[in-house]
Amino acid sequence: MSDNRGVVYIGPGKVEVQDIAYPKMETPNGKPIEHGVILKVVSTNICGSDQHMVRGRTTAPSGMVLGHEITGEVIEKGKDVEFLNIGDLVSVPFNVACGRCRTCKEGHTGVCLHVNDDRAGGAYGYVDMGGWVGGQARYVMVPYADFNLLKFPDRDQAMDRIRDLTMLSDILPTGFHGALNAKVGAGSTVYVAGAGPVGLAAAASARLLGAAVVMIGDFNQQRLEHARKMGFEPVDLSKHDRLGEMIAAIVGEPQVDSAIDAVGFEAVGHGGKEQPAVVLNQMMEVTREAGSIGIPGLYVTEDPGATEKAAQTGSLSLRFGLGWAKAHSFHTGQTPVVQYNRQLMQAILHGRLNIAEIVNAQVISLEDAPQGYQQFDSGVASKFVLDPHGLLGVA
Repeated sequence: MSDNRGVVYIGPGKVEVQDIAYPKMETPNGKPIEHGVILKVVSTNICGSDQHMVRGRTTAPSGMVLGHEITGEVIEKGKDVEFLNIGDLVSVPFNVACGRCRTCKEGHTGVCLHVNDDRAGGAYGYVDMGGWVGGQARYVMVPYADFNLLKFPDRDQAMDRIRDLTMLSDILPTGFHGALNAKVGAGSTVYVAGAGPVGLAAAASARLLGAAVVMIGDFNQQRLEHARKMGFEPVDLSKHDRLGEMIAAIVGEPQVDSAIDAVGFEAVGHGGKEQPAVVLNQMMEVTREAGSIGIPGLYVTEDPGATEKAAQTGSLSLRFGLGWAKAHSFHTGQTPVVQYNRQLMQAILHGRLNIAEIVNAQVISLEDAPQGYQQFDSGVASKFVLDPHGLLGVA
């Protein structure tokens, strides 16, 4: 087969949909494998993490096929794949994980020790994450398939909810991971920084976990209005830089039990200037003593576009002494998707989590991906889902 096409990073600010090679059952360094499958991609999403690369804020090389949020149908499998069959509809965790190393056995699949020659952790179509080909394409190869893939129990039921289920590959588990590690529970007051898709997924997860009040802060008025429509309390950061006052206006005190950073290293302050540590410092200011901070927002080891020299190597100006003095708990790192995706699938299938509506999922064709990237980068209140084969109703 040779009819594969994919979204390719050309350089800062530019992606193209091009003919790409049909996937092979082999590792990025060419070693044959029999534990993988080839998927016909049913849906694949544009992620805010992809935007960091497309903006030129990482060391991503030109020619990389993008995409780590993948749902697909098994159409080929290696001889070592035991528990999946041709025709199965599956969700792909964005983490590439072997399931065999120490960290995988402990459940920390975001830092697998065997899938990346340069550092711990692998992902599809992402810089420094092992060279695995991305899934914003018609077809993709997934290694260690028995361990990595989540099979949907009923294909017809899954296709009826595919716009929700496509979020299981990354943003929904990532939002849930942030909320869980912020120790959200029954009656919690929660502040989420960032009203993009991950922030909305974190807010939805906080509500699922029993939060009493979920506030979302952003400068983007369209995103704040969408958050309000979804039942969250919007916090308009364009008003002033005194976050505690805005929180007090909602909950009666300038602090919260739990805070979630869904912004990451491209954060900006009230004056519009980039301040990579501003969200983390605000989290420490508004989180109560002995409270917890979940950090699903992305931070990188190299940021060539950073305005601060220290930030170019991932060094940030944190008020860490404040967090220490208040006995805060912090949790960082990539989400280990396999810890959460099955439970979240059940919540979706049983009508507990309308995540596609919450993140305002918009389905577009694979060929329209460049326009989707442009619109997403402009700040629209949408999550773009690509439909490579027209199975979701897009020509």
